[in-house]
Amino acid sequence: MSGREFGRELSTAVVAFHEAVGAHLGVTAVDQRALALLAAKGPMTAGALAREIALTPGAVTGVVDRLERAGLARREPDPADRRRVVVSAVEDAFGEVFAGLAASMAEVVDRYDEAEQRAIADFVTRTVEVLRRETRRLTGTGDAG
Repeated sequence: MSGREFGRELSTAVVAFHEAVGAHLGVTAVDQRALALLAAKGPMTAGALAREIALTPGAVTGVVDRLERAGLARREPDPADRRRVVVSAVEDAFGEVFAGLAASMAEVVDRYDEAEQRAIADFVTRTVEVLRRETRRLTGTGDAG
């Protein structure tokens, strides 16, 4: 399989998985991206979240509404400025849905020795960098999250 074919297969499988996750949770791919950022970076204002995922504040309101309805995120008063609201992911928001994937991926990784794992980690890290750069290029944004 060529690099191009491998990339297409990997991309298609990842998109299909995230579509299934979204259907299961009742959220969109953008919602999942926002939730992943909240889980990784911690609570932030809706404005900061909008900048992170390159959406308008109005669009982020819809994202947060859907995440909140799904029980995946919550709005709370900003302790630094009670006029603002911060959005946070609920603890282990993706836990149940990603548990099977995490276990299966651990089994895959365990098949490789330490040197092979470093090479795979390098490949994945570089692939993510390429995907983020291409996303920024295609969307004209400064960050692809």
